[in-house]
Parts: sequence; C-alpha cells; structure tokens
Amino acid sequence: MEMKLTIRRVPTVVSNYQDDADKPRAGCGRNCLGHCCLPVSKLPLYAFKANPAKSSQEDAASAMSFVNILLTQWEDRMARGLFRYDVTACETKVIPGNLGFVAQLNEGRHLKKRPTEFRVDRVLQPFDPAKFNFTKVGQEEVLFQFENDAGDDSYFLNSAPITAVDRAPNVVAINVSPIEYGHVLLIPRVLDRLPQRIDPESFLLALQMAAEAASPYFRLGYNSLGAFATINHLHFQAYYLSVPFPVEKAATHHIPLSEDTMKSGVTVSKLIDYPVRGLVFEGGNTLNDLANVVSSACIWLQDNNVPYNVLISDCGKRVFLFPQCYAERQALGEVSQELLDTQVNPAVWEISGHIVLKRRNDYEEASETSAWKLLAEVSLSEERFEEVKAYIFTAAGLVQADEEEEASEGEEATYAPVPSHPLPVSEGCLVLQ
Repeated sequence: MEMKLTIRRVPTVVSNYQDDADKPRAGCGRNCLGHCCLPVSKLPLYAFKANPAKSSQEDAASAMSFVNILLTQWEDRMARGLFRYDVTACETKVIPGNLGFVAQLNEGRHLKKRPTEFRVDRVLQPFDPAKFNFTKVGQEEVLFQFENDAGDDSYFLNSAPITAVDRAPNVVAINVSPIEYGHVLLIPRVLDRLPQRIDPESFLLALQMAAEAASPYFRLGYNSLGAFATINHLHFQAYYLSVPFPVEKAATHHIPLSEDTMKSGVTVSKLIDYPVRGLVFEGGNTLNDLANVVSSACIWLQDNNVPYNVLISDCGKRVFLFPQCYAERQALGEVSQELLDTQVNPAVWEISGHIVLKRRNDYEEASETSAWKLLAEVSLSEERFEEVKAYIFTAAGLVQADEEEEASEGEEATYAPVPSHPLPVSEGCLVLQ
C-alpha cells in the first residue's frame, strides 16, 4: 500500500486573488491573465536582446535600464497599495560569523494565508485549474511582458499587445507577500498553465533575465514541489539584496571533468563547509549551454522525486543546485519542535543564507549557530548526496575525471566572492518512485 506523506500547509499568499481562487465566478468580471482576457489585452513589454553575452558600450546603460524599469514598476504597485505589507519597513541585519547569514524580521508575511493540504512526497503533480494559479492574477499585478526581441538591443514599451504570436507570453508580476525590495515572479508561458517543473526553455528564460539585469545583487530562485513551492504553476522568484548571499561566499571544490564532456564550457563544483550540500554550475560557452546542463540535472531530480531548490547568481553565470529533504523529515516527525516553532520553511532564499524570521525573539537571538542548525536539517547526508550527484552527472552527460586525472588537478578549495560594490539603485532523504 502506498503511504502518502502530507503536511497541513499554510502557503504564503503571492497574489491578491489567491484567497478567492476557490470561489465560483459568473464569468471573469475583471482583467486577469487567463484566456478570457489576456490575448486581447495590452501590457507593458520589456524586450531583451537575443545575445546577452555580446558586449558593447551600451550594455551598462541597458542593464541599468532594466533595473530602473523593474523597480519603478514595482514601486508603482506599492503606491497603489497592492502589497500585503511594506517590506521596506522590515528589520534586516547581517548575523556576525564567518558566512554572514542575513536575517530579516517579517512578522506580516504569515498573517494572511489560507489552509491547504500539500503533498510533500510528489515533486511532480498535475496542474489543477481549480486551485489558485497565475491565470487568476489581475493584470494590475503584472509589471511587464518579458520577451526575446531576437535583436541586438533591449527596449521597453509602456503598452503593447501580447507579442508572442506562436506561444503563450512570459510575464513578470509582483509577489504581494514580498521577502525583499523588488520581489517579483517570472511566469513563463503563463497561458499554458505549466505545472511547477523545470524544462530547458523555462530555465534559459530565467538565465536570460539574470543576464539582462547584469547585477550581482539580482538573483532568481526556484523551489520545486516538496521543497516549499506553494503554487503548482511554473514560476521563478527574483529580488534585489545588496549584500552577498552566504552561499555565494562559501568555499567550493572543483570537480574535474573528462575532456570529452567539457566542450560546453560548463564547470561543476560542490560546496564545502556549508550547512547544505549542493552543486555549483558555472560558465558555459553560451547561456544555452549552462541552461541545458542544469535543466538536465533538474529534470532528473524531479522525474525521480527528489525535491530541490535552485539559485541563479552572478548575472546568470553561476547556478547553485540543492537537493533537499526537510519537508520529508518534517512529515516523518524527524524535525525538532524547536525548529518547527520558528515557522521557517527553508526554501531557496533561506538555503542561500537570507533567512526570513517571523518571531521577534528568533530575530533578536539569531546567530550563525542557529542558522546552521536549521539549514543542516535541509541537507542530504553525504552518502545520499554522492548517490544523487552520480545520477545527476549521468543525466547531464557529465563524466567525472578518473582518479589520476583528478589527483593532477589538486585538492585545493576555491572561493568566488561576489563583488562588494554598491548597486546604483535604491535599495539522507533520497525518495525514488
């Protein structure tokens, strides 16, 4: 008999229409992102250049344009009162220690939620149109369409018809329960109603957004089901935080690859001396190369029911992949009551070192030890991690170098700290089916 693991989940509200998603409606009655309204609507459009790696003297201005446009649009929605609370009023501090975990006190984020039963033992679940999804979002929450112009220049239009004639449009919308300034959702092909699962095309789109932003402080994140995604409709999150994430400062160990598998230019490392075990993918001759390798790894994880989180960093040049098992441990009663009482669900931002705390006492007493204790519960055991890594390498077509070749590379750890210059803007649980 199959055993179902469930957690009584109270998901974060990401749209003002989420609470009403299960209420019957006589027709649409408003401008939404569904088939009833979107195809004949006009929305702002950000068209990004086809080749973000192509450098020119206008690149800095283009990147600044993207930063300013996104934040200007985001602040406009704040002025309209579309957010559940003012995230800019939340207290934030860097916790003293080697890694510099970032703690935020966000007492408002868990006040307006609706209960649901969320299965944590299935990473892939079919899209359910009866539940909340992003086609039910009002168009006032959308900042712009995000489309490839297929040209050498990026541009922005305040109003444009839905431009993708051969497929559903990509949109960027606000998260009405933001974690940080500029918190948005990238929703690929919104009308296709894709479930929360990564594919090469959607992952490339996320890398293209990071590259277009061209800021080390603009990151994108992804949570699979079972790893604290709360909406089963394909989306990435993104926001600005003008300090390095602890995981970006963590030491890594380079994994030598055989010469035949290095043609893509993608290199792979693993994190060391960090509470959550993870892989780091970097480089690539093109964004497509990096997208293909990482998405192949993600596809293996989701097809084999391994929950995971992804952080896209360094302007799309660096990707962190974290297989995790916290929700499963929680369902099995293996997480201490002390950690459960914090109400922290360690998703991609928490794993990366930006920890959103919901109780003042937890915030005031936050330390590197307490952060490490929480995140250590997320990580696969060393044995399981190595097992998963081997499967991922096979799926991504990567072959680790043999013993002699690996020895010749040396065993030294490498570090890749994020640049510290300021932004020019405001501020053991492998589950197989």
